[in-house]
Amino acid sequence: MKLMKGVTFDSICYYYYYYYIVCLMVILMVHGSHAEDYYGRKDGNSGQIANTITGDLNGAGNYKTVQNAINSIPLQNQNWTLILIKNGIYKEKVRIPQDKGFIYMQGGGIEKTIIAYEKEHLLTDATATFTSFSDNIIISGITFKNTYNINLKTSLRRPIKPAVAARMLGDKYVVIDSSFDGFQDTLFDGLGRHYYKNCVITGGIDFIFGYAQSIFEGCTLNVTMGFYEPKNPYGSITAHGRQSLIENGAFVFKDCTVTGNGKALLGRAWKPYARVIYRCQISDSILPIGWDAWEAKGQEYGPYNVYGVWLHWTWSEHVTESAMAQEG
Repeated sequence: MKLMKGVTFDSICYYYYYYYIVCLMVILMVHGSHAEDYYGRKDGNSGQIANTITGDLNGAGNYKTVQNAINSIPLQNQNWTLILIKNGIYKEKVRIPQDKGFIYMQGGGIEKTIIAYEKEHLLTDATATFTSFSDNIIISGITFKNTYNINLKTSLRRPIKPAVAARMLGDKYVVIDSSFDGFQDTLFDGLGRHYYKNCVITGGIDFIFGYAQSIFEGCTLNVTMGFYEPKNPYGSITAHGRQSLIENGAFVFKDCTVTGNGKALLGRAWKPYARVIYRCQISDSILPIGWDAWEAKGQEYGPYNVYGVWLHWTWSEHVTESAMAQEG
């Protein structure tokens, strides 16, 4: 990460403050209250749930598949619609098109409501389990899983390939108490501003990647590289794709925990101005080198207050709080 004058971890988190307002809106909606937007104004789509749809594999709801529930929402939707997804494993690809926003998908918990897919593997864009193009999406209590190469037995039969569990391509997303499970390219955090809270993200190679401007708070990053040794000795958690100084993209990991099996880098630069910041508990799964320049030799990543392991940097600077204060 190229540090800019006056930039600190806290200032970046302040920039993301509105995410907490959105989280409050989620809580208020669950309790049926009327929310106010950031400026204290009330409007038609910041308050109550207008419609509720139930998805149930056993046929006890409105629809048996998640996709059919989404299809039932009218185009150009401007009213919050709650999709209650009952417990079960939904073996399907799910897609929210660009013209269907204001959707709140609520499952029963990450071990109870699972959307999984693996039948084919073509291009990354074509094989994601879940894809959302629309703005204004809330997700809670759901696991998104791409089971291609997800365990040791599978890896022995198939070559490792990118297999995306979720593609997040719209703006203003809140994802709470959910899980993303895969191996390579698990979570494509592609475009927009996103807030992840208390989520579990599992993988081995670049398993959080994209161009988005996102904060991950209280999440668990679970490295599974150890199941694929010795052919693949280490992996990477992030691959951020910020391409220029004028782009706002960044991955910020606040009070997260890095754990798992095997070794991995904190990240590698997918594009020249990749920007990733950690303030987390780091296990010994992370290699001491920390980062790799990859597609951006000569650029600089900067971890801030990386707890748990003292990292020895070979090509990037270990940025401390005092260093950032001097920079300001």
